[in-house]
Amino acid sequence: MPVMVHRFDLHVHSFFSKDAASPPEALIAAARARGLSGIAITDHDTCEAHEYLKAHPPEDDFLVVPGVEVSTAEGHLLCLGVTLPCLKGAPVKEVFERVKSCGGLAIPAHPFDQWRAGIRPAVLDTLDLEALEVFNAAVTSRRFNEKALAYAAARSLSQTAGSDAHHSSAVGVSSTAFEMDELSVPALLGAIRRGGRPDGHYLTFKEGIKKHFANWFRIFTPRPPAR
Repeated sequence: MPVMVHRFDLHVHSFFSKDAASPPEALIAAARARGLSGIAITDHDTCEAHEYLKAHPPEDDFLVVPGVEVSTAEGHLLCLGVTLPCLKGAPVKEVFERVKSCGGLAIPAHPFDQWRAGIRPAVLDTLDLEALEVFNAAVTSRRFNEKALAYAAARSLSQTAGSDAHHSSAVGVSSTAFEMDELSVPALLGAIRRGGRPDGHYLTFKEGIKKHFANWFRIFTPRPPAR
């Protein structure tokens, strides 16, 4: 099959996160409008969005990557290519090894961001990392992204960028491009490990305000009842 370039936003939240506002369908529509080939829905400590999407699957030419952002004891960890039970508060090494044993990929989210539970360098040094989020569109200070980029370069890690969208209008603000011969989760995980091309842009002031007040927006898009 021919190799094609696909762009993904690997850090997106749906209204199954307590601090986000949009349903999965709105995230997918927004990503399509920005020309993305897929997104990773990485809600906080829950994989409910992926259960929900079993009954509301996207079209075949768009990839929704299973994932979750686990609030480990040492900070936030994006877990891609897997669905997990709630592991909130578990040691990061334990979560990291569990993801790895399942064939997934664990990527520290907004590392160095001391205000948003970024994993500290002393802990990062103990992990057998393959990739690092070097650009997060919603960091509290741009210097945290700069530190993440320098750390990834020093360890020769694959680099990713993500919007950390908590509202559909922010999806795809930042993304990462990968060369892939098929649109599938295994192909994407392999591409992340080989390395992609991060394209980082910060949230606008308006999007930052919407993210901060995402819970207010939830009244317009209530979560579906529990099944």
